[in-house]
Amino acid sequence: MPVLSRRSQTEQERRAGELSLIQATEALLAGGSSYADLSIARISERAGLTRTAFYFYFRDKRDLLMRATAETAEGLFDEADRWWSGTGGPADLRVALENIMRSYRDHAALLRAVVEASSYDEEVGSYWRGLIDQFISATERRLRAEGHQPASAEPTAFALIWMTERACYQQVVRGGRLDDRALIDALQAIWERAVYSA
Repeated sequence: MPVLSRRSQTEQERRAGELSLIQATEALLAGGSSYADLSIARISERAGLTRTAFYFYFRDKRDLLMRATAETAEGLFDEADRWWSGTGGPADLRVALENIMRSYRDHAALLRAVVEASSYDEEVGSYWRGLIDQFISATERRLRAEGHQPASAEPTAFALIWMTERACYQQVVRGGRLDDRALIDALQAIWERAVYSA
């Protein structure tokens, strides 16, 4: 029992260290710093840790960015899963889109960083596309469940997910001029025509 308690305590301490570095990074990004300009020393200092301690938790700055993004993406996926995994109709789709937009707002600085880094860092780019592919696969499964043929389900899912990702990114990260509700109305209308017209 004492060994298990020590292990659990060590895992909790490790998780606390990881979170402090992730939160420090998000705070610095939200404060206007670009991902490219952030140094490990600056992130560590903001988290109240040493630069050496950083490497106990993360391989490098890229590793931190991808793991932080994974947590955000997991939240986005959970929000959307209520529609993907069920038989719900437009009302559930609407809730999923609203929650996705809210998550974008909550993590705008981090999402800006990963999208920008994905344009020049192939490892981050591959990682981001892999995350998006999970959303595409889930949407494709739902389209098939709604009666879409396999030949059309995959490209439709691809278009819907990348459209939603780009629209949310432009609205939240790039300061889009639309009201969030108006954008969600438009996205919902497009999704409904694509999904329920099989």
